Amino acid sequence: MKWFISIALVLMLLNGAWMAFDGSRAFLVGDYVTPKTGAYAGQLGPWASLLSALGLDPRSPLVKAVFVLYGLAVVLVSIAYFLQVGWSRGALLALAVIGLWYLPFGTVINMLALVALLVGGE
Repeated sequence: MKWFISIALVLMLLNGAWMAFDGSRAFLVGDYVTPKTGAYAGQLGPWASLLSALGLDPRSPLVKAVFVLYGLAVVLVSIAYFLQVGWSRGALLALAVIGLWYLPFGTVINMLALVALLVGGE
């Protein structure tokens, strides 16, 4: 069952690191990483449509800050879970649920991490 936990940690770390990087980049450069060419050049992923439907501008400073803070929280809680800090499993489960909005990749990654954490126990 330990390998389920390893899978969950790798998935969560990748997702958290990417979101922290992408949000930080959006602050520094002015925009998130988007395709440079092709039919989707300059477009954000489906998560942006979800946020827009909720009345949030995906390119606003607020959303960029959420990316950075959520990403850093995931990385820090993943490290705490690796170090077997008592509260970290519940926090990591909560962060995985919260991250389901990040369509499509974050949804898949967080769902797989949730399953791995629940099956892996501890």
